[in-house]
Amino acid sequence: MIETKKMAPVRMSPLGIAVIVVFLLACVLYVHRKVSAGKSSVGTELKFEPDGGVPQTINMRELLSTAIVLAQRGGDRVRDVREGNTLDEKSKGKTLEGANDPLTDGDLQSHRAMYHGFKKAFPNLKVISEEHEAQDIWDPNEVQMPDKELPEVFKTIPADEYIPVEDIAVWIDPLDATQEYTENLLQYVTTMVCVAVKGEPTIGVIHKPFEHKTAWAWVNKGSSGYDLPPRKSESEAKKIIVSRSHAGSVSDVVKKTFGESTEVIPAGGAGYKTWALFDQIADAYVHVTLIKKWDICAGNALLNHKNGIMTDLKGDRIDYSAASNPKNEHGLLATLSDHKTYLEALRPAYEALSKGK
Repeated sequence: MIETKKMAPVRMSPLGIAVIVVFLLACVLYVHRKVSAGKSSVGTELKFEPDGGVPQTINMRELLSTAIVLAQRGGDRVRDVREGNTLDEKSKGKTLEGANDPLTDGDLQSHRAMYHGFKKAFPNLKVISEEHEAQDIWDPNEVQMPDKELPEVFKTIPADEYIPVEDIAVWIDPLDATQEYTENLLQYVTTMVCVAVKGEPTIGVIHKPFEHKTAWAWVNKGSSGYDLPPRKSESEAKKIIVSRSHAGSVSDVVKKTFGESTEVIPAGGAGYKTWALFDQIADAYVHVTLIKKWDICAGNALLNHKNGIMTDLKGDRIDYSAASNPKNEHGLLATLSDHKTYLEALRPAYEALSKGK
């Protein structure tokens, strides 16, 4: 018979046990972080990629902080160029209304600061700007990283939310009201950022560089605290704010709709005109021709947060997804109240204007 020997029991040293425990804890922590990164703050789980990886997501509080910083940074460039009188004005052609569409060094300097700032902070983010350059002359290493954790944002909005990067489009207007900028009508000038999620305006930032004022909002999450004045009496005459570049045609539409006593307020810049609703300068903002989405997206987000409404004059909501047409071709109505009443009243006159009657 073959005699078998009993194996001595394997004994692990306390150090070996400690190493294994630490390794297992590290694995658990790693898996937890990967799963957490694939969830929004409301607990909606994202679909995992076929290879088991988690889709790339964007921290929305960080994106909001970045948007505020870059709107202000662009505003600094706009102000520096104007105060230094180094506009170097050119023309991009004519608008549909036949007005000059100028381009200045303020537009380009602000575009570079804002666009490249976003690309520095979030390289894979889709950013759509009013301005562009044939040749990218900026070295990314020369772009300062924006502050992604502004105290005012993190104090106002305590919870994080993560959104897949492919669902996000950022619309930037580096200098709204360029014509007024060249005329030194600086009260109308703004810089704007809008974050759209699946086409919905979700974060809006409007900055007034010559007044050093910034309004921001993340819809249904929080805002910079701009307050609404008490609502006016319905008996007061309506005040409608419109574009300076085609005040004649829109004035005809407005007065035909609401009467000759209606006060029509010509103003520059879509950002200014939306802000005017909150300052109660106007009851409604009306535009009857084509307008670009980078002009209106930020204001749309601010209105949505305060339960206001922005639509085209057909009554349709505006799609701000990255793949959408940047042109909003059917006019605009923005209000903080009574939107349906304004829309129904304006529609016949707008349709007649569109048909050339």
